[in-house]
Amino acid sequence: MYRHTKELQYNVKPERPDALFAAKLQELVGGQFGEMTVMMQYLWQGWNCRIPGKYKDMILDIGTEEIGHVEMLVTMMARLLEGAPSETQAEAAAANPALAAVLGGQNVQHAIVTGGAAMPTNSQGVPWNGGYIVASGNLLADFRSNVAAEAQSRLQTARVYQMTDDPGVKDTLQFNLARDTFHQQQWLLGIEQLIEDGFTDGIEDSLAAEEKDEPGRTFYSFHEGSTAAEGRWAQGTTLIGDKEIQFSPGVALGDDVQEVPAPDPLLFATYDGSKGPGKPGNAAGAYGQGAENLLSKAKEKLTPGE
Repeated sequence: MYRHTKELQYNVKPERPDALFAAKLQELVGGQFGEMTVMMQYLWQGWNCRIPGKYKDMILDIGTEEIGHVEMLVTMMARLLEGAPSETQAEAAAANPALAAVLGGQNVQHAIVTGGAAMPTNSQGVPWNGGYIVASGNLLADFRSNVAAEAQSRLQTARVYQMTDDPGVKDTLQFNLARDTFHQQQWLLGIEQLIEDGFTDGIEDSLAAEEKDEPGRTFYSFHEGSTAAEGRWAQGTTLIGDKEIQFSPGVALGDDVQEVPAPDPLLFATYDGSKGPGKPGNAAGAYGQGAENLLSKAKEKLTPGE
């Protein structure tokens, strides 16, 4: 259950309207690394966390804070859009709000679609996408994604910060910069805690026993004269397993070549017939193939070696 209070987490008090800057601020709301993304990412991770206690509580605390950050920026945008685009001087624009929006540099959808308010989109009007979020159920993998999300969010906030001279806007963004700085550290400290509690060795290495040895400790270089060998990533020992890292030219490691089978004739792909006739298929055939694969696997389990 979530409760709402009317008080914002921090002040959002621009000194004057600025429709052009509001269009830029949209990126920090609904862009790939905007507040909507980290909000949804952390909430989904928290709701799906299977460890009751400090981990789940930490994720949901930060996710809930991000709800407030979305609210702050949406409120800021409504205030930046106050009176816009009436400041545009042309008489034609004064009689046509949509035209005034274009001439004044405002995102025209702020005038047409939302009536002078924020949208769940990026700065180009592309709708926010649930595909932006990462919530895998693996806390190590998720926390690493969270560090990257906060870093990208902070980087974009720093860039947008330099696009305004409004003291009130700068004050709000200074707060957001600080929160992004600390959130990066919270997720990194979360990884340290996972290691300390014995949940991971710091690398996502599920099914490590199934890995091939050499590819798991080799840097492959694919151009002549590469200086990549000078980096720590190409020498010394691996972070886990204490294995010697190798630097090797990128060559074919098997005898396979890039070829595909003859196409289904009912799909009308361009084909020269060099691989013989293709196998015609349909939806029923796909289901049949899936059932055949399942039966084959069951047989292997019941009668191994036959």
